[in-house]
Amino acid sequence: MNYVALKMLVADKAKYFGLIFAIAFASFLLANQVGIFIGIMTRPSSQIQDAVDADIWVMDPQTLYDGEVYPLPDGDLYRVRSVPGVKWAVPLYLGTARAIAPDGKFRTVILMGVDDATLVGVPRKMLVGSIYDLRQPDAAIIDKAGYEYFFPGQPLRAGRTLQMNDRRVLIVGISDASAPFQSLPVIHTRYSQALGYVGRERNLLSFVLAKPDAGLAAKEVCSRIASATGLRARTSREFSWDAFNFYMKNTGIPVNFGITVMVALIVGTVVAGQTFYIFTIENLKQFGALKAIGVTNRRIIGMILLQALVVGSTGYAFGMGMAAAFFAAFVNYGPTRGIILPWQVMAGIAVVVLFVVGLASLMSVRRALVLEPAVVFRS
Repeated sequence: MNYVALKMLVADKAKYFGLIFAIAFASFLLANQVGIFIGIMTRPSSQIQDAVDADIWVMDPQTLYDGEVYPLPDGDLYRVRSVPGVKWAVPLYLGTARAIAPDGKFRTVILMGVDDATLVGVPRKMLVGSIYDLRQPDAAIIDKAGYEYFFPGQPLRAGRTLQMNDRRVLIVGISDASAPFQSLPVIHTRYSQALGYVGRERNLLSFVLAKPDAGLAAKEVCSRIASATGLRARTSREFSWDAFNFYMKNTGIPVNFGITVMVALIVGTVVAGQTFYIFTIENLKQFGALKAIGVTNRRIIGMILLQALVVGSTGYAFGMGMAAAFFAAFVNYGPTRGIILPWQVMAGIAVVVLFVVGLASLMSVRRALVLEPAVVFRS
């Protein structure tokens, strides 16, 4: 009977490929939009994720996320260091500056000034050079996208120079830093040097990065810092979620992507479900004939579910194949770098497809079960 069910499924090739196309397109569109949405919404926390050595971020109580910072007085660094349970604490500058290439090309960049002694906060993924080269005079590390913007078509190498605030910037390394939300170049340098690249203000300390003592949870030490200093202290994970939630609440990104995902879901499910339902209805005569020769209702249900499973799995496989090809093609492209297709998204879409074809098959099963075999022979 399984062979008969499959022969019925592929007998009308136009409908068969129409079903495959509808599910494949809906799966691709869902994977595409959800993957891009996740990739974009993780970008606001990219600088937090790159600072792998620090577990705690301390900031002014009014600083909600790393994109808009109210600077701290330098003395707050020593106040944090004095809190019991803090293993170490170092300063971090995070802001923007204007970088100018030798040919006059300029662009606003994300400037991160890390602790001079420990270099905590520098991304560990280096394409050229070493993070310890930052100890050279005027040294800075730029991310790959920034390097390719200032020096298009040039091979990746250290030794080139930029200018910030009329000061020389010597590029000693190229990092594979995570893509920021606004796709701006990311430059890391020493804290003392970063202060010279920006206009002087009374306070320039953006964050204090800290590490808890061994055996103490970062969240517990955050509570101690907040109680002792009155500052806001968050674990790296909490601060990443703060950035995510800020963009979710204050931008139109979730609405735009949500509408696209809903359209893909509705169109895909309606088209695929309706087509499969009509396909089954048009084969009622064949099911009636099978029942007339003694095929049980249980066997009829199995045949319809088999057809739904074949259509759903084939369409899903084509859809995921197209999505994988799309993400593989654009994962290293500058504006979309770092945007990937998580396996959790693929698993979720598989559940959605299974639900759609299952629902459509259940609706059509009912018509086949109540079918009177004699009706087939009356016509």
